[in-house]
Amino acid sequence: MMNLRAFMVAVLVTPVVTGCVVHPDDQSHKTTVDIRSQAPKVESKPPITNVGGYYGASPKSKSQPLNHYYRQNQPQVDAFGAVQAFGQGAVYADSDRAYYGKELTKHVGDYVRNLTQDLIGNMEYVSDKTPVGVTHFALLDSDLQKTNLLGFQLAESFMHELHKFRIPVLDYKSTDYIRVTEQGDFILSRDFLELEESAPLEYILTGTLTRHQGGYLVNARILGLESKAVVASAQKLIPYYVVEAILPSNEETVDGVKLVEGD
Repeated sequence: MMNLRAFMVAVLVTPVVTGCVVHPDDQSHKTTVDIRSQAPKVESKPPITNVGGYYGASPKSKSQPLNHYYRQNQPQVDAFGAVQAFGQGAVYADSDRAYYGKELTKHVGDYVRNLTQDLIGNMEYVSDKTPVGVTHFALLDSDLQKTNLLGFQLAESFMHELHKFRIPVLDYKSTDYIRVTEQGDFILSRDFLELEESAPLEYILTGTLTRHQGGYLVNARILGLESKAVVASAQKLIPYYVVEAILPSNEETVDGVKLVEGD
């Protein structure tokens, strides 16, 4: 009988951990609960790594398209087709590569617009009567006969921005005929044998590119074709995440851009 009473007293005295509530004014009884046992289990995800200059989960095979691997192993895809990498935000992908990073609010053209405004602000002699040509931007640490995809796009964007300022721009890569092929219809060419020997240009917009911490430093200037005098100049840093958003059309790239040797 004594053992039964002792057992009943022990049951009544022992606090029940699950669901117990301690009044804030009652400091005589405090109960510590280990919540780790109640935490939900988190499913492990593939590690985030840098693959060929593009960030994302490690693929099992280099020959397997990255975006195909992401869609199989990380099915969290938003309405725009961006894969939600575990803890890393969205991965924007095309047919055989992926670009990891935040959604762009600016592109290369926005930076070229600011560069053009700087050029116009200190420009001399150039007017709506002086034709201007635009060349690709050369890599500064090369023999000035090499460029990359950024150098190509800078020239295209500068032609657009100069035209908006009503400065006459001549595209000297234009031929006298339209070439109709199975791949498409083209009038532009990089074969100097197909181009005019001379063009009525008075000034040239050109420049150099320098790899810099955090991006590419763009040095732009307008030169007199005969005098070689600098009549306008501008300089601006384009962040890497903007540069790397320009995706090349093939796999032969260095740091996300294709190197091209000039003629």
